[in-house]
Amino acid sequence: MASPSATTIPARDAPPGAAAAATRAAAVPAVRLERVEKRFGDVVAVAGVDLDVIDGEFFSMLGPSGSGKTTTLRMIAGFEAPTAGRILLHGQDVTGQPPFERDVNTVFQDYALFPHMTVGENVGYGLMIRKVPKPDRAARVADILRLIRLEGYERRKPSQLSGGQRQRVALARALVNRPRVLLLDEPLGALDLKLREEMQVELKAIQREVGITFIYVTHDQQEALTMSDRIAVFNNGRIEQIGSPADVYERPATPFVAGFVGTSNLLRGEAAVAIVGGPGTFTVRPEKIRLAEPTATVGGDEMSALGHIRDVVYLGPDTRYLVTLDAGGELMVTQQNLDTSSMEALAARGRPVRLIWKRQHNFAIRDRNGGGNG
Repeated sequence: MASPSATTIPARDAPPGAAAAATRAAAVPAVRLERVEKRFGDVVAVAGVDLDVIDGEFFSMLGPSGSGKTTTLRMIAGFEAPTAGRILLHGQDVTGQPPFERDVNTVFQDYALFPHMTVGENVGYGLMIRKVPKPDRAARVADILRLIRLEGYERRKPSQLSGGQRQRVALARALVNRPRVLLLDEPLGALDLKLREEMQVELKAIQREVGITFIYVTHDQQEALTMSDRIAVFNNGRIEQIGSPADVYERPATPFVAGFVGTSNLLRGEAAVAIVGGPGTFTVRPEKIRLAEPTATVGGDEMSALGHIRDVVYLGPDTRYLVTLDAGGELMVTQQNLDTSSMEALAARGRPVRLIWKRQHNFAIRDRNGGGNG
């Protein structure tokens, strides 16, 4: 991928590893929300959200429809005014500022390209409005098009581009203005699965190259896990958990997070007492569990449960087993088909098994009133 010239968007140099994280964390956040609330009549869309987004990170807001993530993004952009609370961009209170006075740009799902303009004219439109001299404008447009791998497409119209190319043009149009924060509202939603996956890798690479803070809204868990430095999981207008992709996936803080981000098993009631040894709610991911014979030996660092395979779903690379536990409840197990054919997998229905997993993969999670899909 071509690098932008020094006259376009300078990448922010930072020390590697933990030192870089500590340096960014000590700085003023790129975006800070303080008890931000948004009401539409009697409906509370966002309920007192506190949030810091670190300068230069790829931050995703993940949640189902109606969870408050898009409304939060629109308040950061200035398209919606908060009912209560403050919004700060790089330490400056912008709560009452209109969108054009904020140092942010937004990329939407529908691209919003001008069909009568060429690619070059679309990308340079914001620079023209700002009265950037024509030679400088042309140079910046050319640099950005090199960055997004559309060099030589300047004279094409949007109708002559694929969906992925149009999305890259929309991204270039936002980046060419050199915003300090780029907001992306489900920008890959209109693309097919294969193209979405390709664009996820490209977006993350571009974000690293330019060093701009990206705040990305999505309902797609895999998308958020693939691209993000950190993720905020939204539900019913609140943030259930903020953390790295590994933190959110491996150590879900609430039953909602455990169920929404990937697939998870929940142990409650008598099953939790019998297997884990105490009351409460516990979670373990299906891929962390292995199937074994009922008489299999269990290590000192492992937990286990006896049961019968109730159902089998053959998925090609993997097989999903649903196991009814002797202690009550059910657990799902996902195993790679390294040596298993479809016939062997399906023939396992009704078989008695012992499920075994490492203690470190079993986490207690707190119940929260009002949980659900929001």
